[in-house]
Amino acid sequence: MISKNLLKIIRSLEQKKYRREEGLFVAEGPKVVGDLMETMRPNVIIGTEEYFRGTKCEVVTPDELRRISFLQHPQQVLALFPLPTDSSVPSPTGQLTLVLDGVQDPGNVGTIIRIADWYGIENIVCSRDTADAYAPKVVQATMGSIARVHIIYTDLLEWFDSLPADTPVYGTLLDGKNIYQQSLVTSGAVIVMGNEGNGISPAVRSRITNALRIPNFPEGRATADSLNVAIATAITCSEFRRRL
Repeated sequence: MISKNLLKIIRSLEQKKYRREEGLFVAEGPKVVGDLMETMRPNVIIGTEEYFRGTKCEVVTPDELRRISFLQHPQQVLALFPLPTDSSVPSPTGQLTLVLDGVQDPGNVGTIIRIADWYGIENIVCSRDTADAYAPKVVQATMGSIARVHIIYTDLLEWFDSLPADTPVYGTLLDGKNIYQQSLVTSGAVIVMGNEGNGISPAVRSRITNALRIPNFPEGRATADSLNVAIATAITCSEFRRRL
């Protein structure tokens, strides 16, 4: 039986304010919980008998799990993990670093974290108005990749100003140059992805040294205004990795 106090805490973790107060975030499902448990220890783990498979852990019924789950279809287990406390801002030296400037949709942020994991990008630097990576919807969308990607929120302009002057900063812009026709630095570079509706903010755009564009085919044909930011991130990261 889940106590009323624990139920209250779990439900409160849907909001960023309470995640910070409690120092916890929610993960659900055997895949996501399992991946996170490889790198950190859960504070609380709640699961059905099917998940625990006869171990001595206290179990809940599927109905009880449904009461606390943030998913439409609960997946056997829910766990509370400590929020990462490492606030150090990474340097792009020797690697690719992904920057998110005002990406708002939780599903997009979660998918981008998963894309970064797939392409071996270990660090994502986010503007403070980017959707919180530890919101339940974002964590779920990462499908466990949040366990392997370091995510930091900071003042992007201050971070850019702290980089070596010769750091290549790529940004995807509609008036950029065809990504398939440009030379790309595949190590020690930064890739910036912008807000779903407004793209990269003017202030951050001023820090971009190489504007890139993903062309539609055939060029000049009437088409969609732009690509979804997560899809654009996947295409861009794929092209950088292809050049290795």
